[in-house]
Amino acid sequence: MSDAELVLRSTRVITPEGTRAASVAVTGGTITAVLPHDAEVPAGARLEDLGDDVLLPGLVDTHVHVNDPGRTEWEGFWTATRAAAAGGITTLIDMPLNSLPPTTTVDNLRIKQDVARDKAHIDVGFWGGALPGNVKDLRPLHDAGVFGFKAFLSPSGVDEFPHLTREALATSLAETAGFGGLLIVHAEDPHHLDAAPQHGGPRYTDFLASRPRDAEDTAIATLIAEAKRLDARVHVLHLSSSDALPLIAEARAEGVRITVETCPHYLTLTAEEVPDGASEFKCCPPIREAANQDLLWQALADGTIDCVVTDHSPSTADLKTGDFATAWGGISSLQLSLAAVWTEARERGYGLEDVVRWMSARTAALVGLDRKGAIEPGRDADFAVLAPEETFTVDPAELQHRNRVTAYAGRTLHGVVRSTWLRGERIVADGEFTAPKGRLLTRPH
Repeated sequence: MSDAELVLRSTRVITPEGTRAASVAVTGGTITAVLPHDAEVPAGARLEDLGDDVLLPGLVDTHVHVNDPGRTEWEGFWTATRAAAAGGITTLIDMPLNSLPPTTTVDNLRIKQDVARDKAHIDVGFWGGALPGNVKDLRPLHDAGVFGFKAFLSPSGVDEFPHLTREALATSLAETAGFGGLLIVHAEDPHHLDAAPQHGGPRYTDFLASRPRDAEDTAIATLIAEAKRLDARVHVLHLSSSDALPLIAEARAEGVRITVETCPHYLTLTAEEVPDGASEFKCCPPIREAANQDLLWQALADGTIDCVVTDHSPSTADLKTGDFATAWGGISSLQLSLAAVWTEARERGYGLEDVVRWMSARTAALVGLDRKGAIEPGRDADFAVLAPEETFTVDPAELQHRNRVTAYAGRTLHGVVRSTWLRGERIVADGEFTAPKGRLLTRPH
């Protein structure tokens, strides 16, 4: 480490081999060595002694709706990436909706990249979108560097992003399989949704009944069947139904190339605790019962669920009406995801190494970012410094999100992010931010 410019030292560094006392050497924004805690600091290198605070790899959130451009009153790259940095996230991949235009052509991708370039406090990549009429655009988007393609199997909630029928799904999957692409899917079956009781109003139990588990289960079964037939690579977004877990495990055993994510809200919030009219808890698919949540945690532990991402999907406060049928569906949690998941994980006997695996290593692997997701030589020097035993109570006024509506208001969470580092530069510490230093990422070739 003779040429090191920076050394970060902690009694608790989370590495792929486990947690240990170590000194992490950084040169030119890259981790160059992970050495014993008492390793000599070379002349000219700056030492940051973190004491007993935990040094962990920056989180990689592969499911974020930034909504910029077009719906920037809902969020935006400046606010979203500041909130992410405040929560220990150093890389995010932006969804192709609810921005205007959606990321469904190369021209639209360029528009979004131009908007993001000078506003990103962290590294940002982009998903493309698969629509009924844009199969011809998928390969050009892939070549332009999107990380894969988002598709809905039921209405998306915005007119400019229509869902795929089973036939259109097969067409898009055949195309992406042909060039080795990844299709990521909002899996709810529209026929099951249409058949479910649709009462509307403020009662959460009525909303839950309107988005039944079998809508998810059927859509996932359809996705598995098409992926198996076409040998296509697919990813299930925001799994909430534990009933689908045996289908997924069986498909994996048969060699189907399927991965699965879930979200902090499914792991930390339960249907039983949602007050009537509290649409800050509304998302699709919905937050389900505590017994369902227990099975999601079990699936994370056994690897049936690969990773945890936010599905940060904000809106203006006026769209969060007291009627669950008409309120915007989406949970804002970029700044709080690490603390929320860690709080529940520690209660269930899991460690920070598990959280890092679910929220950094496996999300980086999902999108092929082999310079992210771990503290080891050759990786980007992206870090979060965490005081895991400290607590804070969520005050919406202190959030960096543009709209501070949150389902976590008033909750006491474990895990205070002391600072966040991007390529060896501290980008936020104690609520103070640097100028944007994020880069725009493209899929590794």
